[in-house]
Amino acid sequence: MSHAHDNSSGSPIARAFVDARRTGRALTAYPGAAPGSLEAAYAIQDDAVAAWPDRIAGWKLGRINAPHDTRFGAGRLAGPIFSRAVWTAGTVPTRFNVIDGGFAAVEAEYVLEVGETAPDRDDWTAVGAASLVARVFTGVEIAGSPFAGINDHGPAVTASDFGNNAGLILGAEIGGWRDRLPGLTCAMSIDGAVVGRGGAASIPGGPLDSLAFLLNLLHRRGRRLEAGQLVSTGAATGVHDIVAGQRAVADFGEDGCIECLAVAATGEAM
Repeated sequence: MSHAHDNSSGSPIARAFVDARRTGRALTAYPGAAPGSLEAAYAIQDDAVAAWPDRIAGWKLGRINAPHDTRFGAGRLAGPIFSRAVWTAGTVPTRFNVIDGGFAAVEAEYVLEVGETAPDRDDWTAVGAASLVARVFTGVEIAGSPFAGINDHGPAVTASDFGNNAGLILGAEIGGWRDRLPGLTCAMSIDGAVVGRGGAASIPGGPLDSLAFLLNLLHRRGRRLEAGQLVSTGAATGVHDIVAGQRAVADFGEDGCIECLAVAATGEAM
């Protein structure tokens, strides 16, 4: 499904976020009237996707906590992950950019790779969605926004700026995931101190429920999940703020560790 790259008539909010991300500059306030619904937020997100010079490689999911879940009619929100912001973890820490004065966090996640383009329907369940999954990986979502208050004004504001995503670090493939997934655990450390523990069971309904939610949401947005795309299913240990110079390690036990290092953004970074 193609989306035009001309954003001349798009949302001024989307344009402000895109410009700030491309130049590595913080926004001191939300750049306009905050969207009052997730539908309005995703319209802004779609305008920003159209203006962003990269293709979507996958999607991130984030939890919407009470009481916002009732008010906004959803327990999750989604945002795009772009191809140039997907990195493969190696033996040296993966460097990622943070905007000085903006928001940045690391999240240990379980990442699903879709093996086939999803049929276009809106009645997906976790059981049905599982058949689309080809592989599962460990991962670290880099949450990030030029606006430091991205998470402080409700889920519609969060969703409007790419769902507060700034990248994805892919770790090891998880062998035997169909049997093991519900029991998988992990921990996150920053500068050597453990800041969170959890696992697949920390994600409401589990990672496959996140996938089903995304499939139904994309159907409503006129989009689809395509073969080879990645789905980062939600924070398994929490959302852990990080600043330039700090090092994080996501420990997935027998499935290995992902090490990463926050560095200051210099523009054209995300």
